[in-house]
Amino acid sequence: MEIVVPAFIAVVALVGLIKKVPVFDAFTAGAKKGLITLYQIIPTLVGLIVAVNMLKASGAMDLLTSFVEPAAEFLGFPKEIVPMVLLRPVSGSGSTALLNQIYADYGPDSFAGRTASVLAGSTETTFYAITVYFGNTNVKRIRHTLWVALAADFTAAVMAVLTVRILMGV
Repeated sequence: MEIVVPAFIAVVALVGLIKKVPVFDAFTAGAKKGLITLYQIIPTLVGLIVAVNMLKASGAMDLLTSFVEPAAEFLGFPKEIVPMVLLRPVSGSGSTALLNQIYADYGPDSFAGRTASVLAGSTETTFYAITVYFGNTNVKRIRHTLWVALAADFTAAVMAVLTVRILMGV
């Protein structure tokens, strides 16, 4: 397993040499473009990180969770995953921390653990993706992207619960 990445790099370099591509020049040109892209999106990412930390530190996330939990329970969502459902579109690392907490509290083979696992694998950090991609292309109006992406995240959450219920027989 440890050889996969070095082998891939070697194959790419070998194919480049066979096709007479200046491999190192192409690499440095790509690295330069990557740094330019990074420079362009850093201000937006810093803003997103600050917003996420303020959301968590202010207690707004806890308030939102307590507001949503009754409706989630009524719909059959395990209340343990509600914070993760709410945080996943905003913060990948934050939702991963919640996933680990669910594993520690309820176990990875519990209904909440399995549902959280499916949720983690089937949703996107929507705000991060929009920030990076639209920020990099200098698009200022995202039009319907946010609402469609959040609807997809909600659909993924519902399907995660249904899938685990069907497969576990809960």
